Amino acid sequence: MGCPPFRTLSALLAGALTATAAASLVPAAALAAPADVPAATTAAAPGVERWSADLAVAGGDDVNVRWSAGRLRLADTRPAARTRPAAVGGPVAEGALLAAPRTLARPATRVRAQVTVEVAGGGGVQAQVRGWRAAGWTEWREAAGVGAVFDRPVTRVQTRVLLTARDPRATASVRTVELTADTVATVSAATAGLAYRVFATRQGSVGGQTANGRIIQARDHFVALPSRRGLSPLNTGDYTVRVCTTSGSRCEYAPVWDVGPWNTRDDHWNPSAVRENWKDLPQGRPEAQAAYQSGYHGGRDQFGRTVRNAAGIDLADGTFADGLRLTDNAWVDVAYLWTGAGPRGVVGDGPLNVRTGPGTGYGVRGLAARYANVPIQCYVVGQTVTGPYRTTNRWNRLAGGQYVSHAYISAVYGGTVSLC
Repeated sequence: MGCPPFRTLSALLAGALTATAAASLVPAAALAAPADVPAATTAAAPGVERWSADLAVAGGDDVNVRWSAGRLRLADTRPAARTRPAAVGGPVAEGALLAAPRTLARPATRVRAQVTVEVAGGGGVQAQVRGWRAAGWTEWREAAGVGAVFDRPVTRVQTRVLLTARDPRATASVRTVELTADTVATVSAATAGLAYRVFATRQGSVGGQTANGRIIQARDHFVALPSRRGLSPLNTGDYTVRVCTTSGSRCEYAPVWDVGPWNTRDDHWNPSAVRENWKDLPQGRPEAQAAYQSGYHGGRDQFGRTVRNAAGIDLADGTFADGLRLTDNAWVDVAYLWTGAGPRGVVGDGPLNVRTGPGTGYGVRGLAARYANVPIQCYVVGQTVTGPYRTTNRWNRLAGGQYVSHAYISAVYGGTVSLC
């Protein structure tokens, strides 16, 4: 029997295809300016911009996908350690392509996607986008249905295509992704500075692959959250958390590089109006916690597995043992820093000691992982330090009241940092 024909999934088919939009927050000083894709632009009505996503697989941020015979496909459809997020371990093979950010001709507040796909036998496709504004990248958002609507205009858009297969014989391929950006009445997204207490488990999985393509190293420094909405591209900290022991004695700023534990569509930090699934749960309560503690959803995760702990975050070994100095799984306080506002500093070399004062003689209260985007309140003059970016006596005071040397900060974005 022949392959099923290609079909176009428009924004009306939200159940079959999802697409997410978010604004890019990567500072120009930290990364090269994103490449545009002008050749793919098509004519549009006034105020509407249309373009096609470049689906060429260039490596780097692309995970388990290939371009063959005019289609984007999974390179390997077998669920295995290198074809699914390490923190989830679910029975699904996944692959993702991250297109280059596109600079819009004019700011927009909505992005919609129309995708030509072939899916069969348990295959799935999602087209996701995010947008860039002065404060940084928005979360990844679905662009199906009414489209991805941002609370403030975005000036750049980045597309991510996710392919999944529940069976090695499944078909999941994409021929085109057509995008439209325009302006509509805005809606409020998550409130600023969200922080919740959740249960943390040690990820381990050294040698496995994260959802953004990193091969996990011994004593690695990153976290996993159970939603792709807050997943950073490889070697960035666009989405960074501050995770602390409940006593507040130790904290680490760490990038979100994997998806899990248990679920992949549970952005529990968002209010119900924004939350992707399980909208009846209280904001800040992970589905796995509710399933484990009170039998929510029959005590099972999105894959139908019995939930055996309340985990809402996974910690890589270095974050677990060196950053927080944990010896067992534990409750932690997590701040989802991209939901806040104000200047951010990019940690260019780390893990970097986070100290109680502006000098190396002050106590260490935790770490800031390489690539983490840390919230800077102001700066003080302290001990002169030589680092990879400069020799300076400037020490940045973080939102938590601790300090890091500016010698290790590769870039600052999101606002001007003043003297304390």
